[in-house]
Amino acid sequence: MLADLERSFSEVAVALLGAGGVADTRQRIVDLAEATVEGCDGAGIFVQVDHRIETLAASNPFVLTIDRLQLDHGEGPCLDALADRTTVNADDLVDDGRWPGFGPAAVQAGARSVLSSSLSTGGSSALNLYGHLPTAFGSIDRAKGQLFATLARLALESAEGRAADVAKAGNLVEALRTRELIGQAQGILMERERITAEQAFAVLRRASQHLNVKLRNVAAGLVETGEAPQTGGAAP
Repeated sequence: MLADLERSFSEVAVALLGAGGVADTRQRIVDLAEATVEGCDGAGIFVQVDHRIETLAASNPFVLTIDRLQLDHGEGPCLDALADRTTVNADDLVDDGRWPGFGPAAVQAGARSVLSSSLSTGGSSALNLYGHLPTAFGSIDRAKGQLFATLARLALESAEGRAADVAKAGNLVEALRTRELIGQAQGILMERERITAEQAFAVLRRASQHLNVKLRNVAAGLVETGEAPQTGGAAP
């Protein structure tokens, strides 16, 4: 049994770490959680975006229904896991008095058991597992859920790191292109007006302020059309 468990979670780790982007990784997490954790009839991920909480991944529509009930009532195990950066387990919402508004509504919607685990030390996301049956998550299932949440956290950190690297590289490329474009515009002005590079840059900057557009756009307009930018009549 231990060997089977190790093999199963090794396969899960490979699948999660190779999911690609952040959104793809979140979706792979919830799909695999439902398929891997016994007793789980639906999985979702809560994410705090600015000052609101959203479901950014769900394995099926049932998850969206239960998530919405928590958000509408402003209470629930998943919100607690998110706020306290911990794991919250509800064996049976029928007689669990911690969430007097959410509990009965969730039972009526078909949820009896909940296992929710924080996915980040910053408390910005949580993995939520829902079961139709009471005590759906026994001690072994809770252990699996914890292990799965750890793998999910690592996978998300990896995906977010890759996304940050891509964004950083994109910003660098954009900065180099902007610098090249402004240099071309300076060169045109220097040749046409017989002015220095510093004076040409001052012309572009004044045009940017006068037209209330980015310096890059002013330079692009000059390079593409050859027309001198409007500076509001200020001298070079």
